[in-house]
Amino acid sequence: MSAIAWTAAVSLAAWLWLLLCQGFFWRTDVRLPPRRDPGEWPDVCVVVPARDEAAVLPLSLPSLLAQDYPGRAEVFLVDDGSTDGTGELARELAARHGGLPLTVDSPGEPPAGWTGKLWAVRHGIALARAREPEFLLLTDADIAHEPDSLRLLVAAARTGGFDVVSQMARLRVESLWERLVVPAFVYFFAQLYPFRRIGRKGSRTAAAAGGCVLLRAVAADRARIPDAIRHAVIDDVALARAVKGSGGHIWLGLADRVDSVRPYPRLHDLWRMVSRSAYAQLRHNPLLLLGTVAGLALVYLVPPAAVLAGAVDGSAATALAGAAAWLVMAATYVPMLRYYRQPLWLAPLLPFTAFLYLLMTVDSAVQHYRGRGAAWKGRTYARPGTVADEG
Repeated sequence: MSAIAWTAAVSLAAWLWLLLCQGFFWRTDVRLPPRRDPGEWPDVCVVVPARDEAAVLPLSLPSLLAQDYPGRAEVFLVDDGSTDGTGELARELAARHGGLPLTVDSPGEPPAGWTGKLWAVRHGIALARAREPEFLLLTDADIAHEPDSLRLLVAAARTGGFDVVSQMARLRVESLWERLVVPAFVYFFAQLYPFRRIGRKGSRTAAAAGGCVLLRAVAADRARIPDAIRHAVIDDVALARAVKGSGGHIWLGLADRVDSVRPYPRLHDLWRMVSRSAYAQLRHNPLLLLGTVAGLALVYLVPPAAVLAGAVDGSAATALAGAAAWLVMAATYVPMLRYYRQPLWLAPLLPFTAFLYLLMTVDSAVQHYRGRGAAWKGRTYARPGTVADEG
């Protein structure tokens, strides 16, 4: 067998291992766990960090204010130095729509060592603690909730004894680039952090989805949230690790009634979304970057390359190994495409999408070493633990 044939065989073996041994990451049936209504509904405070979110707030904030929650609930929107009137718009929306009580406040600029979002979260949690809630719902300003979302989250946490119940919001998929990139984003995330393992006691796998995190207040205190993760760019995963590391029980799954309303119509928008934190995910480690690039190439790029090489060279073994690996890859992607209600012809295009993610990851590292770091909402996190404003 030729070198390309052996490489294709290794890629096929890797896909068979992923199919059977990586927590069945490709399945999309991990939804809110079994739950029953508590006899008495606990108090909940909703914390929404927001920076320049005036474009999406009219689509998201009214859904939070309209929560049909039987207990006491209150919303704290923390305006993190917005320049587009986010805070004023939030007050106007509350006056217009009514519903849950809304408090809008601002924490000022974050001190050294804090990311802006987590500094805003810290301020919101401090405001909420005066109400002594049992649970905190940490949700982003671009997340819309169905009226029963909070009730279902609390019932699931109480029934299962979870300290964190997090849902991966269904992201917007309308433009061509969103169709190509967004379902794959969730697919890759689940591959890294299989949802079934996250909810299993004794498992070391920990992750959450920052757009929707119901957090037990005592667990937050025990894990020193958010102070213990104040420098984290990927704050949701850091939060889950801190809670699980302090003995907490966490759960993460896909959402049915929680949606992101933020549009990513252009490839440039999606590129920024991924590249701003991709190298941080690799702990800014060049060796991990090289390993990731090699792994993406072996798993996602070798199968179609082997099919092409086998066709050109007349090597049936090479072509068959590549085709089999490509088939397994596409088959594992089909459930995610169905979850996002996308056409199944996108499944064979996963190698192309993976190549885009490879380039985004490399670009993230390049920006880091150029001193740009992770940039978002006018802030640049140039090095771990430092925060600089772009203005």
